[in-house]
Parts: sequence; C-alpha cells; structure tokens
Amino acid sequence: MTVSPSSPEIQQRNFRYVQIDAVGVSISNIAAPFLPVFLTRLGASNLQVGLLASMPGVTGLILAILTGRFLQTRKNIVPWYSAARLMVIACYTLTGAFTLILPNQYTIIATLAIWALATLPQTVLAVAFSVVMNAVAGPEGRYALLSRRWFIFGLTGLIGAIFISSTIDLIEFPLNYEIMFVGLSLGGLISFIFSRRIQVPDQTPPALGSSSSASALGYFALLRGAPAFVSFASRRFVYFFALALSQPLLPLYFVRDIRASDSQIGLINMSMTAVMLVGYVLWPRLSRKYGGRFVLLATTLGMTTYPLLAALVPDVKWIYLFAGLAGLFQGGLDLVFFDELMKTIPHEYSATFVSLAQSMQYLAAIIAPLAGTWLADSIGLGGALLVSAGLRFFGFVLFLIPDKR
Repeated sequence: MTVSPSSPEIQQRNFRYVQIDAVGVSISNIAAPFLPVFLTRLGASNLQVGLLASMPGVTGLILAILTGRFLQTRKNIVPWYSAARLMVIACYTLTGAFTLILPNQYTIIATLAIWALATLPQTVLAVAFSVVMNAVAGPEGRYALLSRRWFIFGLTGLIGAIFISSTIDLIEFPLNYEIMFVGLSLGGLISFIFSRRIQVPDQTPPALGSSSSASALGYFALLRGAPAFVSFASRRFVYFFALALSQPLLPLYFVRDIRASDSQIGLINMSMTAVMLVGYVLWPRLSRKYGGRFVLLATTLGMTTYPLLAALVPDVKWIYLFAGLAGLFQGGLDLVFFDELMKTIPHEYSATFVSLAQSMQYLAAIIAPLAGTWLADSIGLGGALLVSAGLRFFGFVLFLIPDKR
C-alpha cells in the first residue's frame, strides 16, 4: 500500500531526515568560516577575499530566476536539493586536495576557481532549500522544524569547532587547513543519503509563458498581486546588504588588526555558535508569546551591535563576548526572516517567488562584500565595520516603520 507524502508517518520521517541532514551539513560547514582566513594567511588581497564572498552572488543573480523557473516545472524538487548540497560540500574536498598538490603561489587562484564553480549548485540549493523546508514544515511548523534543525546544526558545529580550535595550531600551515577541508567534507555524504529520502507531495507546475517577454510579463503580474512579498523582500534586501558588507571584513579584521591566532578565531566562531543554540530555543517561544514582528525588530536591532562593538573595542577577549551576543540575535534572525518571507509567498508559486527573493539577496551579496573591501582600503577595516553597523540600523528602522497596506 502506498503511503501519501502528507501522511503523519511520512511527515515524522521527513522531520527526522531533515534533522539528520543538518548533522551532515553542519559537519562540513565547520570549515566555512576558515575558508577566508585560509586565503588571508596565504597572502590573498582584500579584493580576493571579497571575491570569495561575492562570487555566489554573481552566479545567483544571473541564474536564480532561471533556476526558480526550472524548479517550478519539476514535480519533485527533493532530488535537486540533495544533489546540489552534495556538490557544494564536495568543493571542500577539492579545496583540500588541490592545495595539497599545488605550489602555494597557485593555491589562491585554484581555491577561488573551485568556489566559482560551486556557485552553480549553490544557486540551485538556495532556492530548493526554502521550497523543500516549507513543504516539510507547512505553514504552522516552520519555527519548530527550523529551530530544531538549526539547533542540531549549531550543536554539531559547536562540538566540531571545539575540536578544530584545539587542534588546528598543532599542525603546520597550510597542511592543517588541507586536512580539515578534506576530513569535514565527509559530512556531505550523510547529508546526501538522508536528504534524498525526504518525501513531499508532487507540485503541479503552473504556466508562466514560454517566451521571455511572456515570462517577464508573468513575473510582473505575479509581483503586482503580491504587495506583501514586495514590501518584505525589499526591506530584507537592505538588511542583507548590511550583513554582506561585513562578511569579508570580519576575518580580515581578526587577522590583520586584532592579530588573532587560528585557534582564537575558532573560539570566536565557537562562541557565536554556542549562544546561537540558545537563540534557537528562545526565539520560537518569544514568537509564540509576542508575535513575529517583535522577533523581527529585536533581532534586526540586536545584530547591529556586532560590527559596532568589534570596531570600537579591538580586543580579542571582548570579541568572544560580542560574537556570542551576535549569535543570540542571529538565531532569531534566521528563523524570522524565513518565516516572514514564506508568509508572503503564494504556495503554488513557491519556487518562483523564492528565486526572486534570492535574486535580490544575491544582488546584495555581489555588491556589498566588494563595497566593504573598498571601504576597508579607504577608511580602514574598523571604519568599514562601523559603516556596516550603520546600515544594519537603517535596515532596522525600515522594519520599524509600519506597513500601510
């Protein structure tokens, strides 16, 4: 007897598979904060570190809408989600393997090339993730599903970060990074095995028009019919721009201005992750008590403090505290941005609207990191972090203004 993907039994399995998938992804993603540090220690320029952060945005901006259109026509997006995840994580394996065999002078270019290729499956993954998680959770279960997923994600990452931080300085650079990248990428196999077992109902592909002009008119018509989406996605774009501005700045600031060691940088990431776990438990409760708008305003204001305080107090001991504070608010921001966005998206056009939102996020991811490194060259890393803090506060003010629709 065939069991419906919407049956309670399948929903429980899906919930479990999503959490096990999180374990595999988080094992691999322990390496993510060390990638720009790796390039910096190899002698990469500010521009090259900025390119690492902005390349996914370039590909995503070009391909996100096309990806959304493609996924909208698939009956089942799960296979595309699991395959894309595996391909992205495999790039950590390639990073470690290539740097083992290449001379150091070519390692920076090779690493940038590998992660340029990774932007293709990253684009598919960015769209597919939101669609699959929304299908698994349903309208009422997004906070529950993702808070638990990201709690497991953070806990696994925290344990891994403790191990990496305590051992990375025991092996000579760059061998320590090469071993780390290859070893942690094995988590991608766990993710692939379990994420491909997720079962969601098949979607009925809607017609958007076959020609490019018809497609464009179709998108404009959809947007005119979804003013709540346009309003929220626009404000979200401003805030993502402010976040992306500081993305390449913080690792550069830790290495060059604060002169933190690899283990200290690992502890900074670990403190953020540890407190983020508290956020994943705290914010769903606050949302049920005070509503999503309270969480949105509290987290967007709270995230302003990290670049502000880091720039004003350049002491690694205090950075641990500031990173932990940022982790508390980041946990809520992740949840509320996903939940509030999906509230504004028509279910039958989920892949299409998610791809449009991702395109706006990618636009920020292209411009902001490069703008951040340009500012760093002009006014210093500390000054650029203060600009990021100011833009984050401006984004908070936009969310604070009531929507008059």
